[in-house]
Amino acid sequence: MTAGTYTNPVLNADWSDPDVVRVGDDFYLTASSFGRAPGLPLLHSRDLVHWTLVGHALERLEPAEGVTGPRHDCGVWAPSLRHHDDRFWIFWGDPDQGIFQVNAPGIRGPWTRPHLVKAGNGLIDPCPLWDDDTGEAYLVHAWAKSRSGVKNRLTGHRMHPDGTELLDDGKVVVDGDRIPGWFTLEGPKLYKHDGWFWILAPAGGVETGWQGAFRSRGFFGPYEERIVLEQKDTDVNGPHQGGWVRTPSGEDWFLHFQQRGAYGRVVHLQPMRWDTDNWPMLGADGAPVAVHRRPDLPPQPPAAPATDDDFPGGRFGRQWSWTANPRDGWATQHSGDGLKLACVRSADAHDLRRHPGVLTQRLPGTPSTVEVELRLDSREPGARAGLAVLGDAFGWIGLQRGTDGAAHVVHRFAEAVAERERDAGHARPAPEGRVRLRIEIGAGARCRFFHDVGDGPRASGPVFAATPWRWVGALLGLFALAPAGQGHAGAATFTQFRISAL
Repeated sequence: MTAGTYTNPVLNADWSDPDVVRVGDDFYLTASSFGRAPGLPLLHSRDLVHWTLVGHALERLEPAEGVTGPRHDCGVWAPSLRHHDDRFWIFWGDPDQGIFQVNAPGIRGPWTRPHLVKAGNGLIDPCPLWDDDTGEAYLVHAWAKSRSGVKNRLTGHRMHPDGTELLDDGKVVVDGDRIPGWFTLEGPKLYKHDGWFWILAPAGGVETGWQGAFRSRGFFGPYEERIVLEQKDTDVNGPHQGGWVRTPSGEDWFLHFQQRGAYGRVVHLQPMRWDTDNWPMLGADGAPVAVHRRPDLPPQPPAAPATDDDFPGGRFGRQWSWTANPRDGWATQHSGDGLKLACVRSADAHDLRRHPGVLTQRLPGTPSTVEVELRLDSREPGARAGLAVLGDAFGWIGLQRGTDGAAHVVHRFAEAVAERERDAGHARPAPEGRVRLRIEIGAGARCRFFHDVGDGPRASGPVFAATPWRWVGALLGLFALAPAGQGHAGAATFTQFRISAL
């Protein structure tokens, strides 16, 4: 990469189903957050290449009383981000509840509580449009077959201009079954441009599909279609689902994801132009670019979403999310540095996938080393805390308190089909109840675990290949647990969390 170019992906981690909007000289992006809280991450950029995480639009999943345990592949699917009437708006589909929206006067909030625009199972990937020419408002969405029995079609509605309700029962505006060779049509983004209604929507599945464009003179159709981005002879499989944005100078760009296994859905930036028939063409003649000239925007210093954390005052940075709605007492604020996690009592301590109190962040998309210091303060027999790689299969390394009161380094894992963890390495004494933990994440998300109790780092167990959930990339996690029982079970303290290039 030279000073005048960028290299894809521009966000090399699991920022799934991105959508983007420009307001003045600023660009903002949101992404799916599924079952994690807080949700709906909010990223900011001035050049479309360098992004920082500035907050979240969703503090807790709704209804809060129904989200007490992990729902890793459920929750917030494929949001759309828009700016209208001097407010930011985000619409998303919860496949088990319906279409929600939140809005705010500024990107940092305050955001409204989630409002259910339309209840129903399988309503996903909603996108609104306010037509400045007519004052009408519309919404288009896709369908999840797993919940509704329907897929491969897009349904359009008239929407109240205040974004609170839909004004009709909806009409199928694009039926993918009627387009030869098209399947799993989803993820629509709706625009009005040059007198046309445009729907940019992918099809063909997240790992193998393509990006389509649809246009019509009327919102309810009929629409004509073209494929505008596909893998061709590149290594970018299934270029899929994203958003179109125009710079102040009039350049058009498209941000979309690529499914990369355990790394999740990484984000690419494609140039966008219009051909002689007034159809958009993405990338290099419809193929994804690996390196390209930067957008015509003022140069910006290098930036990326934060990963490292010293946990000042016991607080954790924006890059962290719980695996379900948090409860009081999980993390304690204090006067020093370090994350103090209560050892939460749980009957599911043997399976991190079932525990809502794992504090997670995204797995980096390049070979990396992850390190953290751990002190196990709990004296409770069976109490444990550690650093995990969490997906359909998981592995972790950390400390556990024995029945004799001694702390031991333990390393455990569970296969995707296993119902509980088992040992991946031999237990080793940690005389002071302290350890430095390290995971080296190599090519293909293959992970090696290390520990250091003061006599130098030692490898533990065989290589562990990280795995994604069904829709979510693998996660890095910090946790503290204790066996089921009564009373406070103590705590664990994590310090100096670092991710560095391997």
